[in-house]
Order: sequence, then C-alpha cells, then structure tokens
Amino acid sequence: MREIAVLSKVQGAIARPSTVKAARGLSHFGEHSAGWFAAGLIGAAVDKPRRREWLIASFGVVGAHAASIAVKRVVRRPRPDDPSVKVLVDTPSKLSFPSSHATSTTAAAVLYSGLTGRNLVPALVPPMLASRLVLGVHYPTDVLAGAALGGLVGGLIRRKLKRR
Repeated sequence: MREIAVLSKVQGAIARPSTVKAARGLSHFGEHSAGWFAAGLIGAAVDKPRRREWLIASFGVVGAHAASIAVKRVVRRPRPDDPSVKVLVDTPSKLSFPSSHATSTTAAAVLYSGLTGRNLVPALVPPMLASRLVLGVHYPTDVLAGAALGGLVGGLIRRKLKRR
C-alpha cells in the first residue's frame, strides 16, 4: 500500500526522540478536542465583550470532533498495521479515518483565527497533522480528510459568527 510507504518514510525521516515527545504532547492536548476546547474557554474568560462568540467557537470545535467520530463509525477504516510502521502512542479507538485530532485542530485554528485576528492555521494545523504520522496512528489521507472536515465545520461556524 502506497500510504504505508509514505507513513514509514515520514517516521524514518523525522521520528526522533524530541519529535516523538512533542508529537505525544500534541496528541494528549488534542485528545477528544479537550485542549482546544479549554483554549476557547480561556478566550471566553479573557475576552469578555466577545464571550458568546468564544463559547460558540469552543462548542464548534467539539462539534467538529463529534462529526469526525460519526464519519469514523461509518467508514470504519482500521489504523495502520504494518511492521514498517511503529505505533508510538495509545489511541482511544481502532478507527483511523478521518483523524479527529486533525479535524478539531483545524476547526479550532479556523474559528480562533477569526476571534484573534491572526491566521492560526499555518502555525497549528501542520504540526498536528505531522504528529499523527510521526506517531504512526494515521494514514496521510486520514489527516488530510480530518483537516478538510475541520476546515469545513470551522468555516461554516466562522461565517455565522461574522454575520453576528
């Protein structure tokens, strides 16, 4: 399978102890979208004039995560399982497509960009997507599909927030 070869090459190229440690940190932060949800709640606490928008965005991140779980249960693609790929972190399920970490991270980046006035996507999304490959828990198409789903959900909610 071509994706296994890509995944194996990514791990071989960048899976060093420091990279794996950082990837695990991102994995724990993004688990069940909890870190991104907490970041949104902090935004709501700090930016009182836009508290409602921050709360909507925070729940939008959780909604994007839930959408990814629903798609996972329909598609039922198993996680990578090949001797050339090392799985370097535990996962809450055996399902791979789409990456929920990629989905919630992209949704958070899109939504929080609108609230901070800074484009957070380039700073937040690529590291999370790469981390899922470094850890050997997703195929490249899993993270790309997750990013697309998160971008779609985040974009739709952001558009509604702008209209307010």
